[in-house]
Amino acid sequence: MSVLRLAGLVLAAAMMAAPASADALKDEIAPAGKLRVAIAISPAGGAFWCTKTETGYAGVPVDLGKAMAARLGVPVEYIVHQNSGQITDAASKGTWDVTFLPKDPERETRMTFGPIYEVADATYIVKPGSTVTNFASLDQPGIKVAAVNNTTTMRGAIAHLKNAKVTGYQTYDEIFNLLKSGDVDAFALSRDQLNAMAKKIPGTRVLDETFKQTVTAVAVPLNHPLSAAFATKFMTEAAANGTLRKAYDNSGLKDAPIRTKAK
Repeated sequence: MSVLRLAGLVLAAAMMAAPASADALKDEIAPAGKLRVAIAISPAGGAFWCTKTETGYAGVPVDLGKAMAARLGVPVEYIVHQNSGQITDAASKGTWDVTFLPKDPERETRMTFGPIYEVADATYIVKPGSTVTNFASLDQPGIKVAAVNNTTTMRGAIAHLKNAKVTGYQTYDEIFNLLKSGDVDAFALSRDQLNAMAKKIPGTRVLDETFKQTVTAVAVPLNHPLSAAFATKFMTEAAANGTLRKAYDNSGLKDAPIRTKAK
């Protein structure tokens, strides 16, 4: 067999394998013929939370999901949840294909994570008029601390506070109103979101200390190796080519640094 003929056969095989590989990826990552991106809605903003708009949804995960679907050549659909715990609970139900959410050891048993694209400090905001000024004065019997239910921040707060009681609620809005009315003493969340909240509730205070660093990453359901490889490659390239920066800027996070690190 001539060298030219052999080269031609190799090229033909490669061209045939590429579509087959692309089809296998689409079958796994978009079995419904569209990329279903799980998001959580609240006014909190940031690198994880998304917001409802007049025309749809906005947020870093919204923009990343749209760009990922375009890369695959399929439509995008956003599967809305109230918090990251609900997204986690649905990971084995086949209702979503990819998501972007805070990562912790418990969640790593239920989904496969790719590169981390955000690192945030978690702390507490205290209600208007509170005499609490630090973690020591917060962690007292009778103190009621709220957190979004079944989240990495809630688990971190439970581990951190030995005397105060941590209670989970389904939505950010519910806790916002409880804090504003003084029905809870504090709210555990990331510092940037709490700083934004403090501007909306006069008299509140965000504590200076940090009890946990939360990390946000792309994730796919377990046993989806092609999806995991694609999501990892996509996020690595998004951080390098400006897609991630643009998603931050579109979400009002122009001054927020992108704090990426390895998977």
